[in-house]
Amino acid sequence: MRKHKLPKVSFHGLRHSHVSALIAGKVDPLTISRRIGHARVSITMNTYAHLFEQTNTAASDAIEAVLKGRPR
Repeated sequence: MRKHKLPKVSFHGLRHSHVSALIAGKVDPLTISRRIGHARVSITMNTYAHLFEQTNTAASDAIEAVLKGRPR
């Protein structure tokens, strides 16, 4: 990290970044939950609910476009 002048990031911070990237990439919650080792998908959903809200907005925009005859 010093060699490349990267900021110090904890392992747990990398875990959160990984999950954030998966959510942004529209990976489904069950797959994410299994990948990071949560016993239940509800743990993943509760922990990262704020990030899933962003994908919910994207889903709303997509269905609105289709209903208005503007498929994506």
